[in-house]
Amino acid sequence: MNNFQYKNPTKILFGKGQIENIASEIPENSKVLMLFGGGSIKTNGVYEQVSKALSNFEVIEFGGIPANPEYDVLMEALDIIKAEKITFLLAVGGGSVIDGTKFLSAAALYEGDEPWDILKNSIRTLKGMPFGSVLTLPATGSEMNSGAVITRAETKEKFAMGGPGLFPQFSVLDPEVVKSIPQRQIANGLADAFTHVLEQYMTYSVDAKLQDRIAESILQTLIEVAPAILKDTSDYKAASNFMWSCTMALNGLIQQGVPSDWAVHMMGHELTALFGIDHARTLAIIAESHYKVNFDDKKDKLAQYAERVWNVTEGTKAEMAKAGIEKTTKFFHSLGIKTKLSEYTEDYKGTAQIISKRFEERGWKGLGEHGKVTPETVEKIVEMSY
Repeated sequence: MNNFQYKNPTKILFGKGQIENIASEIPENSKVLMLFGGGSIKTNGVYEQVSKALSNFEVIEFGGIPANPEYDVLMEALDIIKAEKITFLLAVGGGSVIDGTKFLSAAALYEGDEPWDILKNSIRTLKGMPFGSVLTLPATGSEMNSGAVITRAETKEKFAMGGPGLFPQFSVLDPEVVKSIPQRQIANGLADAFTHVLEQYMTYSVDAKLQDRIAESILQTLIEVAPAILKDTSDYKAASNFMWSCTMALNGLIQQGVPSDWAVHMMGHELTALFGIDHARTLAIIAESHYKVNFDDKKDKLAQYAERVWNVTEGTKAEMAKAGIEKTTKFFHSLGIKTKLSEYTEDYKGTAQIISKRFEERGWKGLGEHGKVTPETVEKIVEMSY
């Protein structure tokens, strides 16, 4: 196992009725900016609960943060933060709203001239404006980590950001919210969390037995609850396990002491930026090709995954590893998620070359756990994903 240092300061308030407790988590006399997305919180009861909990605070609202948090929209919110002298941010939504809030947390205290530099130049945030979240869509794990991804429509770019100053002070996880989520978003959440685990697990062994077992248990739980939560979103038991699995998939725990990949995400982000495809679905598009191209490096872990998660016990190591890839693709299909780029757009030709060129220009010349995924390899992977 590799050396590591681990600290996660986010307080989790899990279960029914926990929204009412956020008032005690926000400093007295705070001036709060409540951020949300398209307005679904006003039809599922969450808005009413949050408003009641914040009745003793001065609150300004900012809605309309899109599914891929858009830089220009967030800059409008940043103007409000500065003009109104906001002191606390509250994200009420899914990963996109929370990611957008993290950017605002960083940008509010950024001393540079152009907040876009935080993203473009990968500037880590050591201290941001304090914020909390009320999760309404399990998927990204953003409610318990310090990372975010922001899109800029003007340049068709999507960049990740982060730093120890961007952990939420607290996050409310009430599984009751799941019952109002459309099936497409449930499927996305399952696929997103599943791939988050794979990015931290599907590398090579460093004999981190506990991390492997925890990762495998999250994958098994997602597989087990997927049919139940897709069939009935009001199933509280399934919703609870779904929500907590999504959080555990990316709160940093299973990443400690082990190598990580994240190349699937880096390529997937480009598909979202270019075509507007749902983030989780871009991961499903890329995953199979990525594992096939990097098969030799991932064979041992793929075989272990096939055996422990999918109960594949027969065949050579290579045959079991290939079965693991096939099982993964079939799982995405079981969620109703298509896994080829051509199934999402007719304008896919040339995409591999565009993404490869972007990686080359950014100096991203060695992605993956071994640093071997070059722009040329990226081109091959994306092309195989057509």
